[in-house]
Amino acid sequence: MLERFLKQVSFSSEEDYQKHLEFIVPQHFNFAYDVVDAWAAEQPDKQALLWVSENGTERRLTFRQLKEESDRAASYLDSLGIGHGDMVMLILKRRLEWWICMLALHKLGAVAIPATHMLTKHDIVYRNNRASVKAIVCVNEPYVLGEVRKSLPESPTVERVIVVGDKADAPVPAEGIFHDWHGEIGNAPQFVRPQHVNENEDTMLMYFTSGTTGEPKMVAHDFLYAMGHLTTGVFWHNLGPDSIHLTVADTGWGKAVWGKLYGQWFAGACVFVFDHEKFSADKILRQIEKYRITSFCAPPTVYRFLIREDFSQYDLSSLRYCTTAGEALNAAVYERFRELTGIQLMEGFGQTETTMTLGTMPWMKPKPGSMGKPNAQYEIELLRPDGTPCEDGEKGEIVVRVPEGRKPLGLFKYYYRDEALTHEAWHDGYYFTGDMAWRDQDGYFWFEGRADDVIKSSGYRIGPFEVESALMQHPAVVECAITGVPDETRGMVVKATVVLGKEWKKRAGAALVEELQQHVKRVTAPYKYPRIIDFVDELPKTISGKIRRVEIRQKDNQA
Repeated sequence: MLERFLKQVSFSSEEDYQKHLEFIVPQHFNFAYDVVDAWAAEQPDKQALLWVSENGTERRLTFRQLKEESDRAASYLDSLGIGHGDMVMLILKRRLEWWICMLALHKLGAVAIPATHMLTKHDIVYRNNRASVKAIVCVNEPYVLGEVRKSLPESPTVERVIVVGDKADAPVPAEGIFHDWHGEIGNAPQFVRPQHVNENEDTMLMYFTSGTTGEPKMVAHDFLYAMGHLTTGVFWHNLGPDSIHLTVADTGWGKAVWGKLYGQWFAGACVFVFDHEKFSADKILRQIEKYRITSFCAPPTVYRFLIREDFSQYDLSSLRYCTTAGEALNAAVYERFRELTGIQLMEGFGQTETTMTLGTMPWMKPKPGSMGKPNAQYEIELLRPDGTPCEDGEKGEIVVRVPEGRKPLGLFKYYYRDEALTHEAWHDGYYFTGDMAWRDQDGYFWFEGRADDVIKSSGYRIGPFEVESALMQHPAVVECAITGVPDETRGMVVKATVVLGKEWKKRAGAALVEELQQHVKRVTAPYKYPRIIDFVDELPKTISGKIRRVEIRQKDNQA
């Protein structure tokens, strides 16, 4: 499989990878046909997807079954008038139908817009109208279906609502706009592949960003975006045909296609899906044990909860390789996980607008807390505010160099219907990520925070992540967020919003505040210590699980 898309399929060193990574790009690449259906033709009985519900129900699909199911779904959607370029929003949680529907939309050349089940009516109306959504495919659950129904009077472009449910669910609404996926799909005719499906530059996928500030942006990706994730699954996740891979991610945000779809099936791996309602570290570890998961990926937040479990109660001997992305990894979490499992966490970095741009590859020695080195498919630089390159050790903004007419494989097309916003982020030959980092003398990148999160106090520039990393080394701290609070004398002072471990909550008070402050002074430069510490039960987060420091700042300004 890989020989079709790479001129060299294995690499022995970072130098080899940087020098020889080269893609073979077909003229009309379509992931559903060229990868999934190709596997179905070559190894029809190979397991592709293992889906497990919280109550223990299992579904196992081979590549042949994936092809058949996605063909049938494509025929069904086509019969409802969905075709090339049509916008289709998917609110399917971790239902098996999400994978079937994604492939079906690719086969029709339609545009998939994954969305989270936590959206309100306001959120859905905004998305429907900004993207001119033609159809919504959603789960038959009271909250989701209720919010979708409430959105329709203000969503004139929506022509179809296709409801996915079980026999035990409430009946699908009778209005003409609604359709019953399971009740109708069996009547779909045999699928006939359209004569022309897509050009490489056509839009295949759109994501609304998680919106740490302002309204979500519409990130449009072309059909080559899927190929851009080949390096994510094959190299960063280090997957092969014998791998069983679990990524902890909701299908409504970008990490799902990073870890539950594209790169994994390029590698021929089996994607494991645990369909659960609420995260539980114990339940995740039980799945790894029971289903002999070999590869695991999750954001650092998940690892922070995992390492607080008693690992002696689980057989994790099948686990061979673990990765993390979504936010910066604290070195203390890395070290504790390695103590418990013997496995080194391999960190990566990217955005909704990109595939993996920085990563720790299998041939690299990880440095705890470092994002790794640039992925060879991107030209990554660090720039000062004046646009000049940073020296080693100097903080700057992570940028992607985009030579004229040579958009890197995996980089987004634009912010849909927002030329000004696109130009603000992408100009003068660079895409500006808005993320700050520094590079060490070995070429490893170290995350500092968002450009707008940097705290300026008494003339010092303090990145929130460096203080968070120091706090995370104290056993009392489960999670924390560092923000700046206005101060008449210093301009700003550092504030820590802290979630304590269960056994420490009864000690929350002035004495623990002093203890944590002194701890930070010992671990990092004393001027960085938090002068204000606020203990909370949980941190505000985006739909995708990223800490919303902007919300903490807003509350402080209103106080």
